[in-house]
Amino acid sequence: MGRFLQVSGLALGLVGLVLQFCITIPASMEAGRSLPASIVFYFSFFTILTNVAAMLVHVSLTSSTGYAWLQAFAAPRMRAGVAVSIALVLIVYATVLARLWHPQGLFLLSDVLLHYVTPVLFVLWWLVSGADGRTRWSDISWWLLYPVGYLAYALARAPIAGEVPYPFLDVARNGAGSVAISAMAITGLFLLLCIIAVLADHRVARAKASAVR
Repeated sequence: MGRFLQVSGLALGLVGLVLQFCITIPASMEAGRSLPASIVFYFSFFTILTNVAAMLVHVSLTSSTGYAWLQAFAAPRMRAGVAVSIALVLIVYATVLARLWHPQGLFLLSDVLLHYVTPVLFVLWWLVSGADGRTRWSDISWWLLYPVGYLAYALARAPIAGEVPYPFLDVARNGAGSVAISAMAITGLFLLLCIIAVLADHRVARAKASAVR
């Protein structure tokens, strides 16, 4: 089951990322961005970055290359952190962002793959094969660096690019107070998912140990 989830997640995730790239870049350039700006725009979404991280986790566990940066994605801390982050992608999109736009055609397909299919497959894979009881409560502080760093990037880029990747980060339209509340709410949700992940990791490890006995 773990192998099936890993291969399926990797294949469908790559399809989603490549498809999204192929339809986003032309649409972005038609909207007036240059090719480099369009590429930056594509990689400015938390969803894209997190799905890329999930694919790197899968590749790191199936690749025999000795690249240290790639093998770092195979570490227990990284696997669990990506599981938390991609679960956040699914929850925030399903509860907040999905109602804000109605994609059609290939946009709808990539939307479903990257926001629903790959998150579910990755979390299931992590529970089945990735969790091994080696996460620590101190890992949460490391996992937090990713969303906090992303938030800082998105807010710093906004006045330069004149756009934000997500409407709840638009200080010019919503005000700093509203953006701060949204950021704190999502950070709180992320922390809750971190706690659940550590507890689940230890519980799954104990269950596997009991089954072996």
